[in-house]
Amino acid sequence: MSDLSANLSLPYLAPAQAQKHVIHNEALLRLDALVQLAVQSRNLSEPPAAPAPGARYLLPAGASGAWSGQGGALAFWDGSAWQFLAPGPGWRAFVLDEAAALVWQGGDWQEMPLPGRGQMLELGVNAAPDAVNRLAVASEATLFSHAGAGHQLKINKAAAEDAASLLFQSGWSGRAEMGCAGGDDFAVKVSDDGANWRTGLSVSAATGVAHLPQGARVDGALSGSGVLGTVAQAAGESTGALLEQGSGAAGSYLRLADGTQLCWHRLTSSAAGVVGWNYPAGFAAPPVVSGSCASGAAQLLSVGAVAAGSAEISAWDLSGARVATACAVLAVGRWV
Repeated sequence: MSDLSANLSLPYLAPAQAQKHVIHNEALLRLDALVQLAVQSRNLSEPPAAPAPGARYLLPAGASGAWSGQGGALAFWDGSAWQFLAPGPGWRAFVLDEAAALVWQGGDWQEMPLPGRGQMLELGVNAAPDAVNRLAVASEATLFSHAGAGHQLKINKAAAEDAASLLFQSGWSGRAEMGCAGGDDFAVKVSDDGANWRTGLSVSAATGVAHLPQGARVDGALSGSGVLGTVAQAAGESTGALLEQGSGAAGSYLRLADGTQLCWHRLTSSAAGVVGWNYPAGFAAPPVVSGSCASGAAQLLSVGAVAAGSAEISAWDLSGARVATACAVLAVGRWV
């Protein structure tokens, strides 16, 4: 049987051992050095001038002085001399001046590895995590970068009524939130007190249609086919541009997305009878037609039969006779 224990090399008391207290005290000295192993440092290359009793150090390669030739060992000051212990696989030590947990493996002291597959219940980076905020980071910025292609930040929720969103706070009070909160539609909400929220934008998950419940203000230019193009409606909802305009031999027209249409034209009346005006764009029903004579003389314009596609125009002098004169006419109605 060996005189030393298998793991910590503590000396055994032999039968008929003389001065048993010496052997016993040596074992206690080793236990005091190894149990709750917290070392002062692992970066000193030579012993401190006045070590405290029980002070422990992990010795780097190339240590000198009284530590010469003891690289990798655990050194502790017993009050009168340096003692050295060789670490074994799996020994753990906490380095006080670094607040680092180390483990001896592969013939060297190494940073304590993460749990299997890097999984842990909570993680804090310069911040304290808790049961809700299991990942907590306090820093000037947080970087998520690519690994040679794109990069996605995925936020998943359990059910449609739950929230999957980004919440922006000021002094821990919510000020803006974007995401799918309380439904599957995407929304952007704001608050000035963290309690009362207003939705500025929502986008239907089913249709992709955007809704601005608070209205919108545009200080710059509005442009593109969504502003000026072909207007259209389906089931009472606009499905085309905001405005549509055109012109031709019969005049000009302007259609609005809400269904309103305006047609206007300059024509010459006839002294022989009515003049038919075919609108440059048809109406859904007979519009309201008005006009005036543009000759400068005392003349009147009258509108005869009005249909969805045309109107009859006449001009008169004050004696009641028809006259041929320049006229400006306007029709206002609905195109749908």
